[in-house]
Amino acid sequence: MASGSKVGVEVDGRSLTLSNLDKVLYPEAGFTKGEVIDYYAAVADTLLPHLADRPLTRKRWPDGTGSGSFFEKNKPRGTPDWVRTTFMAEHGDDGVEYVVADSVATLVWLANLAALELHVPQWRVDDAGDPLPADLLVIDLDPGPPADIIDCCNVALALRHLLEADGLTAYAKTSGNKGAQLYVPVEPASSQRTSAYAKKLADQMAAALPELVLSSMDRAARKAKVFIDWSQNSAAKTTVAPYSLRGVARPTVSTPLTWNEVADARVAADLRFEAADVVRRIEQRGDLLADMADSAAPLP
Repeated sequence: MASGSKVGVEVDGRSLTLSNLDKVLYPEAGFTKGEVIDYYAAVADTLLPHLADRPLTRKRWPDGTGSGSFFEKNKPRGTPDWVRTTFMAEHGDDGVEYVVADSVATLVWLANLAALELHVPQWRVDDAGDPLPADLLVIDLDPGPPADIIDCCNVALALRHLLEADGLTAYAKTSGNKGAQLYVPVEPASSQRTSAYAKKLADQMAAALPELVLSSMDRAARKAKVFIDWSQNSAAKTTVAPYSLRGVARPTVSTPLTWNEVADARVAADLRFEAADVVRRIEQRGDLLADMADSAAPLP
């Protein structure tokens, strides 16, 4: 990717003007906006199915991760007319017109806006833009220091067995920050049902492993424990998408894992993947979440 203040490019037949490509967005790593754009272009074919038909909340760092950030739900001013959007009248006071990422060009456009993090709900919209029932259940594992992702892995392995006993299949990924998430593909269900089931699992785990697991929202109690955040199944909540960058010190990525990797990891660094690592992983392994939809099963 060339540097310079502005450069015109064609992406899938769309004309884009990219700016400040040599601007450093990850100061600790010297990772530039041009490299962010290159990353999202490289993983687009793998990432887009996980964003398909899902209203997209972006977290932007216009001056890099060493400076301020903001969440953006509404489409920004100047959104090209070829970018798909969907209006949700019931969101916020005046409704929200969300971007729906359905092309490489849309990902490149978002990356040029320094939208480093891409967050999506566990439900999709249909062709008319109406919300569908949830097709995913997510379990967010958030470690309270000195607990770390290795403790999350131990909890994830136990949760996997509980889910299997209920006929459900779990897929693991790092959050790209401190913790991890489990995705569980389900046959269409209301967000109320997926939330209730996830809370039941969290409470079960907290009762079985009280020294390690917390299922309540009590922030003061999180030290040295893994908080199982079941609330991200609410229709109003989002979770960082697989293959999304994170807005932290280095360009780490929310990375799908094999269950062997979950079981074999010994230190947090074993499960820390940056942009270049993830591009290589996709080349070598493909998308570890590719068959998720085929594993959908009914909630018990």
